[in-house]
Amino acid sequence: MNPVPASPQRRRVLGHRSPLEPAPVLGRARLRQKVADRPPRSIPDLLWDELFAAMGCERDRALLDFYVSSGARAEELLGVGLEDIDWSGQKIYVISKGTRAREAVPASPAAFQRLASYLDQRGTPPPGEPVWRTRHGRNRPLSYWAMRRVIQRANAKLGTDWSLHDMRHTAAYRMANGGTLKREEVQAVLRHANIQTTNRYLTVRVEALFDVMAAHYAKPRTPTHYAVGYDPSDIAAVFGT
Repeated sequence: MNPVPASPQRRRVLGHRSPLEPAPVLGRARLRQKVADRPPRSIPDLLWDELFAAMGCERDRALLDFYVSSGARAEELLGVGLEDIDWSGQKIYVISKGTRAREAVPASPAAFQRLASYLDQRGTPPPGEPVWRTRHGRNRPLSYWAMRRVIQRANAKLGTDWSLHDMRHTAAYRMANGGTLKREEVQAVLRHANIQTTNRYLTVRVEALFDVMAAHYAKPRTPTHYAVGYDPSDIAAVFGT
């Protein structure tokens, strides 16, 4: 039995709330501990290169390229079919979570090149079927749990614990802190209903500050200068040597 009592007020307010509405601010229930608001976990560039190198086939490398360049959710991307790929416009169409609307999402040219290479090797899927297929057994769509297992095998090899949703966090962090896209443009690409969700990615990781802090520590100390006309002995008496 949970020793923390439930909040009837919270249950009444959230019971029939639409996911498109902003979340109301409610007080914590009695005895419930305050949880720190942690920033979304994104993958640093060096660790991302290791994860990408751990992929064993062109299909998995193409999927990771799409995840990190489009910011699409895991199941959204896995449902993409041939009719959802706009090769000339460099975008894909996904069924968005929550609204269930078919929306366009841009992706990088490298992702489309890897997708083309994968389709050349694997062949095109049946009409109306997703392009991402299993590699073994009968020809069937790649499921979320199968792709999750791909990441788990890479984690076991590298000693990490990344998840599929960390790919979306990584894409959002790169877009928000790359210096090219505006905040509203990042919100449109990620399809956030609230701009405050996008603001969570406007943070700087400590590991990204290594070069900046090294230059700061190596900077020589600025010498102190006093106006002309003061006796040096008086300055030493007041400020010390």
